[in-house]
Amino acid sequence: MGKDISVVPEVQFLEQVLEWIARGELRVPKFQRPFLWRPEQMLQLFDSMERGYPVGSLLIWETSMPLASLDSIGGRKIPPVPEGGKVAYVLDGHQRLSTLFGVLHRSADAPWSVKQEDWMWWVYRPLDRADHDGVRYRHWKSGGNVPDNYLPMRSVLRTLDFLEYARQLSDTYHRDEADRLTNEGERIAQRVKNYKVSVVRMQGGTLQQAVEVFSRINSSGQKMRPDQMVSALTYGTTGPETLSDKMEEIQEQIAASGFGEIPIMTIFQIVLALSGEEDVQNTSWEVMARKVQGQLMGAVEKTDRTLHEVVEFLKTEVQVPLARLVPYNIQIMLLAVFFHFSGQVTEEQRSKLRNWFWITSLAGTFAGANTTQVRKFIEEMKAFAAGSSELSYSGERARAFPERFDLRSARVRSYLLWDLQTFPERKNPDGSSIDVADQLAKAHRETYRHIITQSRVQGASSPANRIVMATPPGMSIRQALIKLAEEDRTDILDSHGVSIASVEKLKTDDYADFIAVRQHEVAAREKQFIESLGVLPSEQEFGEADIDTE
Repeated sequence: MGKDISVVPEVQFLEQVLEWIARGELRVPKFQRPFLWRPEQMLQLFDSMERGYPVGSLLIWETSMPLASLDSIGGRKIPPVPEGGKVAYVLDGHQRLSTLFGVLHRSADAPWSVKQEDWMWWVYRPLDRADHDGVRYRHWKSGGNVPDNYLPMRSVLRTLDFLEYARQLSDTYHRDEADRLTNEGERIAQRVKNYKVSVVRMQGGTLQQAVEVFSRINSSGQKMRPDQMVSALTYGTTGPETLSDKMEEIQEQIAASGFGEIPIMTIFQIVLALSGEEDVQNTSWEVMARKVQGQLMGAVEKTDRTLHEVVEFLKTEVQVPLARLVPYNIQIMLLAVFFHFSGQVTEEQRSKLRNWFWITSLAGTFAGANTTQVRKFIEEMKAFAAGSSELSYSGERARAFPERFDLRSARVRSYLLWDLQTFPERKNPDGSSIDVADQLAKAHRETYRHIITQSRVQGASSPANRIVMATPPGMSIRQALIKLAEEDRTDILDSHGVSIASVEKLKTDDYADFIAVRQHEVAAREKQFIESLGVLPSEQEFGEADIDTE
């Protein structure tokens, strides 16, 4: 295959392009993303066509190289690649072509139900103009019968099906009305049959060039991820399931364990690191794919095994209940490196690893880490795993207690992890237990409710102004704390780290003073924990909560 690419622009009838798909001659390569359009976008596409608006050109790549491709488009099975025949692959236009093919080539006996995956492929054009309010096309989502004057778009390219629909109109309406509706239907059918699309044929070149072109001009509004680039470039060595398929499977397994989703990019970086690649942030994906493709699937299997060890370590030994609370995703990658490259892990190593997690979290060690630094972190972790070196973070200084509750800040996530392990048995005002981790999994940020709800009060944004507690209807958190203090329920107040001294400020409506007192109390308590790790505390008690998570 030569490396020269030629580009041939041309104009084709839409009907002809859809026939290519129906014969298996025009296919969607597997490295494309799945069909993502919303039903409204599908209707707008048909509306644009009827109005004669351009719907954008299609880019296809003609090659004799066999590519892994989808066996269905628009919910319809397509035949296999014709033996010895010419094949082209869609590089840009997947969403549009899937919509048009899935709707216009819909068979009469195709499934239809109230499920979106079924009704979305049945697009109708009401033939009464009174039914139009902007977009002229409709889906029919209810279980009732479709109105007789709704032209099924699946019939407009099939003469017999359209004649059958026209006959039904004649049976239902008075002759003049039936003729009027039939004429409107014929006009729309001709619009579709005569619609022409701009097709740009890319001929020759390599897979790498095709993927590069796809990544640059793809117009679906969602950029191709680096793992998808490598997945496309290494499809020949991965079998029917691509690298992306395997990684998404791992992601789902971890999520199903209750730990939540680990980002695909983190899983991808682990695969690279376990392949022996230390330059896991490299953006030269073609070079990276060439370097690691022979080891990828083996590394995926290792990643699957190792990630479960990492999650177990985080949940049981560091007490991180959810992936989304890990301050830096690079910590997950480096833990995977440790567990993969270590032999028998000693208790001493585990203890040092726990300290490493807390120190790097509190100190913001990985904030904005560049490629060179990440490579150095991987080298250090490998050496530690092999027992030839220590993880030395003795010079680290913790960042100040955050002034703002923002979960995009690694410092705030560190505070929450400390908060979760310091107050593990919280209680509601009625004495019932609170499962904070469960609530975080469901609601995340909303789990921690404001005590003082007025936003202009000084310190209102502080984590010290947040608490996890369910109160009876009509009772605020502030009122509940005052009531608990009056009833001398210090056991419940203590379970949240709320002192009687701070609640005294609430009783006198000194809201800013309440936050200040509690902030000092919580920060002092957290400082004790920081010092127990052998880390230098911040020189300032309070500071900005940098948004520094990946």
